[in-house]
Formats: sequence, C-alpha cells, structure tokens
Amino acid sequence: MNKLASEGVSLTKQAFAVSGDLMRPNPAIYWTDLAVSSVLAWGGLAVAATTSSLAIGLIAGVVSILALYRALVFIHELTHMRDDEVPGFRIAWNVLVGVPLMTPSLMYEGVHNVHHVKDRYGTALDPEYMPLSRFTPLSLAGFLFVALLAPLGALIRSAILTPLSFLIPSLRRYVKTRLSAMIINPAFVREDMNKVRTAWLVQDIACWLWSWTMLGALFAGVLPVRVFLIGFAIFALATFVNQARTLAAHLWDNEGDKMTLEEQFLDSVNVPPPNLASELWAPVGLRYHALHHLLPRLPYHNLGKAHARLAEALGPDSLYHHASQKGLFEALAGLFRRAGRKPQAVL
Repeated sequence: MNKLASEGVSLTKQAFAVSGDLMRPNPAIYWTDLAVSSVLAWGGLAVAATTSSLAIGLIAGVVSILALYRALVFIHELTHMRDDEVPGFRIAWNVLVGVPLMTPSLMYEGVHNVHHVKDRYGTALDPEYMPLSRFTPLSLAGFLFVALLAPLGALIRSAILTPLSFLIPSLRRYVKTRLSAMIINPAFVREDMNKVRTAWLVQDIACWLWSWTMLGALFAGVLPVRVFLIGFAIFALATFVNQARTLAAHLWDNEGDKMTLEEQFLDSVNVPPPNLASELWAPVGLRYHALHHLLPRLPYHNLGKAHARLAEALGPDSLYHHASQKGLFEALAGLFRRAGRKPQAVL
C-alpha cells in the first residue's frame, strides 16, 4: 500500500503535467452541447406526449430521457466553472433546464465542491458519500429506485415548501439547510447563510412561479394530463439513470475515515473507451469520474484527451488503470456482490 500511495502522489502531478494545457473550457462546445441537448430533450417530450404512434412515442421518449439527462448533468460543470469562462452559461442553463425541472443550480453549487475537499471526501461531512457497499442488495435496490420520486420531491419543494418558507422563518432555514442540496448523505446539513444571496432567491422564486404556472395550467385544462404525466415519467427515468450512474461512480467502501488522495482516486471509477455506451449513461465527462477527482477543474470536453495522454504516458501497469471498470453493469454487479457479503448499514 505504501508503494501505491507514493505512486498516487506522483500520479496527481503527472496528470496535471500531461493535461495542464487542457484546463481552458471551450465556450462553443458548451453552448452547442447544451443547445442540442435541450432541443432534443424538450422536442422529444413534445413528440412523445402528442403522437398517436406507440413506436414513435417510445423512440421520442428514449431520446428525451437521454437528452434531458445530458442537459441536466451540466449542473456538475457549473460547480467547477467560473462565470467569466463561459459567460451567460449559468443563466442559460437555469432557464432551459434548471427551473423547468425545478432543480436550479443552487441545489449543487457550493455542495458538490465539498465532495472534492481532501479532508472531507468519504467522511460524515461529505454530502455525496455513504458506505453503500455496506448496504444489503435490497437496500441498494431501494437507493436506486427511490430516484424515481425525484420529480415529486422537486414539485413539493417548489410549489409548497418554498412559498411557505417565505412566511415561516424556521421553515425557511430548514429548506435552505436540508432541502436545497442534491446529496447522497442524508445527515449532511448545508450551511445556512445569514445574508440573502440574490441568485439563490431568484432561482427559488423562479421555480416556485414555474411550478404554480404548470399546476395552474394542468388544473385549468390548458396543459393536458397526458403531457404532464409523460413529462413526469421522462424526468423520473432520467434521474433513475443518473442514480444508476452514481452507484457506478465510486466503490463506496469507505466507512467515514479520512482518505489519502490516492485512496480517493482508487475509490472512484473511470469507464473509458472502448466502452461507448458510457457516453450515454455517464455523459458530460462523468465516464471519467476518477480522472475528474484528480483534476476537478478539467472541462468535460477535454477529459477524453487527458485520459488518452495519461494512458499512453503511464503504461498499462500504472496505478491509473486500477480505477477503470469495463461498463455500468460490471460496476453495479461488483457493488452488489460486495454488498451481499457485508452487514447492512443504517439508512
């Protein structure tokens, strides 16, 4: 382990050495990707919700699920991006994706970054980590399928809890600290900010007004029930795919101890080429999750280039390749096998 640890330290330096020129985001790629993903997501939903053909509806629905998922995953890029790197992108994302899905960028910004803090990763202070390999297979299945309820949770937060929270200070504190973060660790409490952040307030109000507009249109008969239900289902299935991807993103073996950078890397997972399907279920660079933990600021469109350089520079016996998995099902099967041999953790 000491040998691997010493190699892990040099691995971080080598990763930056071969990828230092790839740190600058390309705005054209971001804007094009988001635009195409949004058009396919909402266009696919429109076709699926209105067509009389079952075959066309299913195809359009699948396209919408994958495109909506891809568009939603850009929230991850926002947490690592400065506003001046791709001007206007954060606002555009919230308008096109965040507010319509009642999952604005505030739900991830300032939260996901904690996951990358060296001394917090894998501990009780990490919002995105639990020792999931200690769960039973049944508990893991529950963790996976509960994601289907995400749209309902977003609707309740935006349509009911947010407006009430402006009238009840204690509820406002609870909403901000416990219901304003996309997390895995249910014990995580977000810091309650004493000063009102304008962006936070705007996003909350926008989601509130959007939710009431949508529900008002539904009850008035302007928004057909079929369109609402199909949209709900597409959103739910997109979050389900993301939850499956989450289970494959780490090994989830740590039980709250502080981890070295090398241990954090080995606990994370890459699913690189030749697996092409990973671009669908782990889009916007998430197929290189372990590499992302080495270089969090590396933009998603350059992760493939950085991986290729590292793979060539470090060779097949390098520690770098210890974090690679063949595919989603292989990673999930490994997690469920390990879970079956260990005692259940408390949910």
